[in-house]
Amino acid sequence: MSAFEFFFSFYGLLLGLSVAELVGGFARVLHERERVRFGWLTPLLATFVALDVATFWNQAWVIFRGAPFSHALLIAGLIIAAVFYTAASVTFPRVSAEGVQDRLDLDEHFWRHRRLVFGCIMTANLIVGLMFLALMSVNAGFAALSTVRLWVGFGIFFTTTAIGAFAPWRPVVVGSLLVVLAYSLWTVSLSAINLMAAGGWSPPLPG
Repeated sequence: MSAFEFFFSFYGLLLGLSVAELVGGFARVLHERERVRFGWLTPLLATFVALDVATFWNQAWVIFRGAPFSHALLIAGLIIAAVFYTAASVTFPRVSAEGVQDRLDLDEHFWRHRRLVFGCIMTANLIVGLMFLALMSVNAGFAALSTVRLWVGFGIFFTTTAIGAFAPWRPVVVGSLLVVLAYSLWTVSLSAINLMAAGGWSPPLPG
């Protein structure tokens, strides 16, 4: 087992718990759909969080695959994944804790918890951004990955999540959510376009 495989067996498991928490939360509110007003803010927020978790899975391949074994990296992965899990765990309400007779409004839930969710996402991305800066300062290979597009994208992401967390005006918060979600979907679209332009991947060899 390589150092990266050992690290990722731990990091990937923790990120996977965040995905499970998001899917489980959505399933719980679907189960109680008769007393849930869905709205659209919480589902959009959950989509954004899920896309960002997947992005961090991708970043693990880019940043950590060449790293040696290090206890410090395990702790860094633990912190990042724990921050994500916190965000994922409050994105949807805990249905069983709301009271059987209470109606749930997911838009109201969004406004009660958006600071925590956006704040956690912003914190996790800031940690990785600082780690990337540190690697660029000591490694020419990482320095070569620094592009205008990379830092413009990071600026858009960090600014919109900060606005989502701290802006006092609801239309501004909604606008920031739409912008950061559109940016996340745009990056996924570029990846899909590049995959198709490369011809997809090789089929399995016949047995």
